[in-house]
Amino acid sequence: MSGPDAPHSAAVDDYLKSIYASVERGEGPASTSGLARRLGVGASSVSGMVKRLTDQGLVEHRRYGGIRLTAEGTRAALAVLRRHRLLETYLVSELGYGWDEVHDEAEVLEHHVSQRLLDRMDARLGHPRFDPHGDPIPAPDGTVAPFEGRRFSTLDPGDRGRLIRVDDTDPAMLAWLREQGLELGIALELVARRPFGGPFLVRAGEESGTHDHELGPELAEALWVDQVAPGLAPREAAT
Repeated sequence: MSGPDAPHSAAVDDYLKSIYASVERGEGPASTSGLARRLGVGASSVSGMVKRLTDQGLVEHRRYGGIRLTAEGTRAALAVLRRHRLLETYLVSELGYGWDEVHDEAEVLEHHVSQRLLDRMDARLGHPRFDPHGDPIPAPDGTVAPFEGRRFSTLDPGDRGRLIRVDDTDPAMLAWLREQGLELGIALELVARRPFGGPFLVRAGEESGTHDHELGPELAEALWVDQVAPGLAPREAAT
């Protein structure tokens, strides 16, 4: 069996997901150093795998250029992302996992779940379009729901938006957000930004009940919002 539906090794699946994630999250084409950092491996290991994926027709890598998925590579990446994100959704919705607990479980299960079981989970869940972190779940035909969010770190003081997605690479960060009540759907306002790379001062919730937080730049970068409403009178950065 060949093509995007053919089984790949866990390592190949992980590389395809990571290359796709670079574009999906607005970072542009993947790089050797970026993949090494994301996957926790050496640059030489990345170079070897990229050559292997190129030989298989799954990626394109021009010298001094980025690493991009081919059409076949994209289909294969979407297939593994569908398995991963459906598993995360099932673990949260049906088994009571927290959103900070599901990534590693899904990483293991995605390489072994059968198509029959995956289809039954999808039906049980009502064919969800987004996973617990707000990531779109690819449909069986590879189509992906449109996503128009922007990173919270790009907002100006006074802007408000609704939290719709959180990068899920750090379970500790997700656990902290859950403890603070910062979950999908909550309204977030950027009150001010401390100077010299300091924290973002954030007001969460509606007028009837808000709470304030200081979020470091890395955390603010991991949050995505939509329905952004510009502030009527943006405030100066706090001092």
